[in-house]
Amino acid sequence: MFDSLSDRLNGVFKKLKGHGKLTEKNIEEGLKEVRMALLEADVHYKVVKKLVADIKKRALGQEVMASLTPGQQVIKIVNGELTELMGARHEALCFSGPLPVSIMLVGLQGSGKTTTAGKLAVFLRKEGRKPYLVPADVYRPAAIEQLKKLGEQLDVPVFPSSAEADPVQICQDARTAAQKTGCDTLLLDTAGRLHIDEKLMTELIRIKDTVKPSDILLVADAMTGQDAVNIAKSFDDALDIGGVILTKMDGDARGGAAISIKAVTDKPIKFVGVGEKLNALEPFYPDRMSSRILGMGDVLTMIEKAQSVVDEKQAAELEKKLRKSQFTLEDFRDQMVQIRKMGSLTDLMGMIPGMGKVKQLKNLEVDEKEFVKIEAVINSMTPQERRQHTIINGSRRKRIAKGSGTRVQDVNRLLKNYTQLMKMMKKINKGGMRGISPGMLPF
Repeated sequence: MFDSLSDRLNGVFKKLKGHGKLTEKNIEEGLKEVRMALLEADVHYKVVKKLVADIKKRALGQEVMASLTPGQQVIKIVNGELTELMGARHEALCFSGPLPVSIMLVGLQGSGKTTTAGKLAVFLRKEGRKPYLVPADVYRPAAIEQLKKLGEQLDVPVFPSSAEADPVQICQDARTAAQKTGCDTLLLDTAGRLHIDEKLMTELIRIKDTVKPSDILLVADAMTGQDAVNIAKSFDDALDIGGVILTKMDGDARGGAAISIKAVTDKPIKFVGVGEKLNALEPFYPDRMSSRILGMGDVLTMIEKAQSVVDEKQAAELEKKLRKSQFTLEDFRDQMVQIRKMGSLTDLMGMIPGMGKVKQLKNLEVDEKEFVKIEAVINSMTPQERRQHTIINGSRRKRIAKGSGTRVQDVNRLLKNYTQLMKMMKKINKGGMRGISPGMLPF
């Protein structure tokens, strides 16, 4: 999402770091470009004005002028101010009140409320809570059916709503049902409209006054840019929302909504949707997002993703195999499955500090379908072939290709990349990355 903004900002910082000593003129020229980059990223103009003014005040102070690395100090200041602008720290969900607590999801039609309810259920279950999905959008029967199907898929209980019922009564009855099933958190999927109207707000206020939710979350589409900020302000004025969930953060929007919402509404972004899968919901950390925008990566989020899918015992065994060059195609397949659980490989690479600055990797597009093909090829091998790839001759390659529904060229490519991966791991074990190129990556 922030690729364009990151590129522009990194260009500015590169110029600033090129000066051994910064002058007021250098800084003002750099900040002018920062201002243009933020405006082009659809950041609210008032937010840009304040941010640039705050950066300028600190950049013209002693911490930069007297520094031996003034360019780096400016980056540090921008990082700090950007983090503060987006909320300084992560704001967790509010679970105050008697059990079961209710979390109310609101937003316009098409913003992704129903899918987000399912994603939030997955997240809460990982946190040890027992979610209960409540379809309260009686105007779209498809929304009720969608949530029921999501519940079945996730093995999460769903209240049996009907399109004829009153939304307020549904939420009240759902609370009673949740108590009987032992659930502690209701997720209320409320109705939306194509635009904000009085009827919608009146209904939402009725639900709020009756159910008294512990938290109200606005689900907003990040692709709508500044409209998302205006929508957040309207919902906040009527309902006093507790925070925002920005969906479609994996898209090609310019990112202005993520930077502007907290500054304009004074309400934090609590989560971001980063993909279509039901585990693609991440807590929003302003400091980590700022680091990603400035091209510094996001190692903490990557570690958390890894910890959520990787078994420590298996990881230790894998490390031993890699060090002894005993990493088989079977291990390769198993690790590829684990990596896919973490999310898009392109996104994961963006979390590695400095990766976005590597020319060969910057525009590298990873086709996730290739992983499915690779898995099929390895699954078509015999256990012996997976453990000892050197025995795979021409006739075996034809058999593997036929069994996996691929071409011999695909089998050849996998074996070639696997061999290169093993060479790469040997270089890493010797303590060096020199000579490793994008062509050695296993996809």
